[in-house]
Amino acid sequence: MQRSRTFDEIAELYDEGRREPPGWLYDTLFSSSGLDPAGTRILEIGCGTGKSTLPLARRGCDVVALEMGGNLAGLARKHLAAFPKVRIAHARFEDWAAAEAFDLVLAITAWHWIDPAVRYQRAAAALKADAVLAFSMSEHVFPPGYDPFFEQIQDGYEAIGAGRLPWPPTPPESIPDARAEIEQTGLFHDVRVIRRLWTEEFTADEHVALMRTASDHRLMEPAKREWLFDEMRRLIEARPAGRIRKHNLTLLHLARRLP
Repeated sequence: MQRSRTFDEIAELYDEGRREPPGWLYDTLFSSSGLDPAGTRILEIGCGTGKSTLPLARRGCDVVALEMGGNLAGLARKHLAAFPKVRIAHARFEDWAAAEAFDLVLAITAWHWIDPAVRYQRAAAALKADAVLAFSMSEHVFPPGYDPFFEQIQDGYEAIGAGRLPWPPTPPESIPDARAEIEQTGLFHDVRVIRRLWTEEFTADEHVALMRTASDHRLMEPAKREWLFDEMRRLIEARPAGRIRKHNLTLLHLARRLP
């Protein structure tokens, strides 16, 4: 829980350093679920500063977006002010009482922060019969051809006592999904998992801005953290293009609530 609260403490940095989820994720969500964005009533869990909500708003969705951090929720309201069909609620999903049933309960890279003892039960309770639960999980992965920067920077982590990643990391095809976990609840059917490997590029400043929002980095000693960020900049800026390429694996889970 302490790690999840670090985001609200740095809401402005989080807003600057994080990017919107890719558009294909939303296209895949709606095409695979059969839902029409303009006619879908959505409960979004963990909207942060609204970066995951804006693509829904632009598609004409009717959204109630929950955010447990007050500072994050305030920025989300600011960013979504032009969309009257979107309401931001400052609340934890575990505590929030739904006054209506939704067509879609959605969490974009936020599902793992929800209490596993209640998250599926509360999602099912918020959904209409046969409506959709969808959540995405994204991990930084290292397929063949990964950028060597991420191996080189391990020396920096070791130098500050943060340890090294096990190397080589788990290959993308071996990273498990949550299909069995969903099925074991007995609350959902038609469980599907869509896996996609994709890349994005970062300048030194963009990568450091992102790392400033990582919960494990926020908990480092400040002097060690800044030394590590300087080392990141040094390695990236020494490259001819001054950029790095990051591979991500996104797992989009879809399931329908049993009647």
